[in-house]
Amino acid sequence: MNIKRFTPLGGVARGARLIAVASALLTVSALAAPTAVAESGTGAKATTTQLAQVNEAVLDADVPGTAWYTDKESGKLIVTADSTVSAAEIGRIKEAAGAKAGALEIKRTTGTFNKLIAGGQAIYAGGGRCSLGFNVRSGSTYYALTAGHCTNIGSTWYTNSSSTTVLGTRTGTSFPTNDYGIIRHSNASAADGRVYLYNGSYRDITAAGNAYVGQSVQRSGSTTGLHSGTVTGLNATVNYGGGDIVYGLIQTNVCAEPGDSGGSLFSGSTALGLTSGGSGDCTSGGTTFFQPVTEALSAYGVSIF
Repeated sequence: MNIKRFTPLGGVARGARLIAVASALLTVSALAAPTAVAESGTGAKATTTQLAQVNEAVLDADVPGTAWYTDKESGKLIVTADSTVSAAEIGRIKEAAGAKAGALEIKRTTGTFNKLIAGGQAIYAGGGRCSLGFNVRSGSTYYALTAGHCTNIGSTWYTNSSSTTVLGTRTGTSFPTNDYGIIRHSNASAADGRVYLYNGSYRDITAAGNAYVGQSVQRSGSTTGLHSGTVTGLNATVNYGGGDIVYGLIQTNVCAEPGDSGGSLFSGSTALGLTSGGSGDCTSGGTTFFQPVTEALSAYGVSIF
């Protein structure tokens, strides 16, 4: 698949006795935490209506390599730009905002936001590899949730790279706009309602919830294992380029690398999200985005078990 300036990461984890609930992330060529504010607007705190207008202006500017969310406390639209975004493109964003450009707060992050299929222990389809997010069910039928940019690439999914052991069949996929997909398990006994912690143990996931800014979270993925961080923004919009724009994402400072796409974001025993994409690596850090899991559960009528 073509690598865009913002990229999702692929990779799925399996336990010793069953497929572990692993995390999927959007691949990032380099994940680095946003730097200090590069350019901050001044003036009175923007109103909700004004922030909505600025949000639309940034969307219309259509600059790949940017992500943004509204910070109601500061009254700013926080725009994070990766290393591919030029000064001229920043200028284009400001020009689109016009008289309301003072409501923008521009931050920079090293590396690029990408959608990338790569892996470690993974699920495979169509020549690509991703991570499993959460196993879920509807009655006695069991499914696996992962990223939609992953499920877009194939209908039959396998647990090995030689494609001899079937995981299941895709029954739904949504990307762009959203980033979630669902695979029906061929073998219900392989579905486990836990997340693998990459130290030989698992975390029981008993509920799904909505993330909040400042929340401590963990991410499990097949390439980089278990990593921790904090939620930094909600309802983020990410422009991966090529028309691939995703809305309503959770923004974090958790690191991720290619092969983590689709993996699980959680806090304690509560499922929060599916890895969508970002920038950076797990040496220098990074900015990573997650599809809220509650939206995927509602869309497919399934639940955590």
